[in-house]
Amino acid sequence: MLGKAWILISFFLFIMAVALKQPALLVVALLFFLASGLARLWSANAYKRLEYHLETSERRVFFGEQIKLEVSLSNGKSLPLPWVHLEIEIPAEVNLLKGQTQKCIKPGRETLSGFFSLGWYHRMKRYYPVRCGRRGLYFFGPARINTGDPFGFFSNSAEYKEEVPLLVFPRILSLQELGIPSRQPFGDIRIRRHLFEDPIQMMTIRAYVPGDPMKRIHWKATARLQKLQSRVFDHTTSMDMALFLDSRTVSYQYYWFTLISDLLETAVLTATGIADHSLRNGYRVGVYVNEYYWNTNRLLKLPPSDHQDQMKGILEAMAQIRGLPVMTIDRLISQEARQISWETTLVLITAVLTDETAAVLEHFRKAGRRVALVLIGEESAAAHLECITIYRVSEEVYKKQEAEFGLEQIR
Repeated sequence: MLGKAWILISFFLFIMAVALKQPALLVVALLFFLASGLARLWSANAYKRLEYHLETSERRVFFGEQIKLEVSLSNGKSLPLPWVHLEIEIPAEVNLLKGQTQKCIKPGRETLSGFFSLGWYHRMKRYYPVRCGRRGLYFFGPARINTGDPFGFFSNSAEYKEEVPLLVFPRILSLQELGIPSRQPFGDIRIRRHLFEDPIQMMTIRAYVPGDPMKRIHWKATARLQKLQSRVFDHTTSMDMALFLDSRTVSYQYYWFTLISDLLETAVLTATGIADHSLRNGYRVGVYVNEYYWNTNRLLKLPPSDHQDQMKGILEAMAQIRGLPVMTIDRLISQEARQISWETTLVLITAVLTDETAAVLEHFRKAGRRVALVLIGEESAAAHLECITIYRVSEEVYKKQEAEFGLEQIR
């Protein structure tokens, strides 16, 4: 830009004016020097008291809903800013209904850009409607602001690391929409709870879950394990359900970076629908997924509970599933099923039923556990499993949801 060589240009004009003895050229050189100096000073102070803020109208929404992205800029000084170029990174999975986006060098990201003008002590807001066309955890930001002097001689840029998270939940479908019989699909609830409990007849202990009364906490086991533990009494016969969701979608041996999106989304919809139906019908429901919470090394798991916030926790877990399994589902079942109460019904939701997984299900069935299997996809192979309830959910369930909101193009 001219600003980088403003001293050199001014000096050259001055020499020419002296050599040619042209007073007018000398005035031009002086004016250029003063204008360039003023522009440099203007640009140096452009970012002082310039505030930027990004916010979404909602932080948690369901698939297909719309939110508003709110961008605010504030110039808190007497120096006006004739031009401000704002660039905000946004996830490519959302559909911006207003505004222009450009490709970003980062995968899965786009850039929302715009030019604005801010007078002295001027504050402006812009709203961009966004449709959430894909379940997941997304981040809006960071942002970059470019501005400078009115002549364009100098410009500077500043980065704003602020990121706004957005959780997009899967829709909650009924069992009829999933193609699963809604009348006691995974067994009868024989006895919900006894009216009285004998605290002497303790059967085992388990990890504390929200909703457990304080009187059930086993303090000695808690001190030993450094984690809250609850007593489970022998006559507590409330019907529990543990949903094991396999985020693997292909049968290849090396499956870690291969994903069939429709199968994964259908599996998530299925798990969400079963959990919601079961909680509303008196079950204590837990969810176990063979991958981690976002940016942690903690497995996506929620022990069985009927607490009023359990469905909220399940939705948050379902939103964070990315199809990146960290262990096989048979290993997860073997690891977790032994730590939950014996009356718990084990329900596996998977698009890939391996021989190892089938063997684990058969093992727990023969041991007296209630076991059910939900196969995802019309082409998923079903092993021969005796006395195990098996349902099948087509990937067309998810495609129908996309078509309902006109989101087929966001793929």
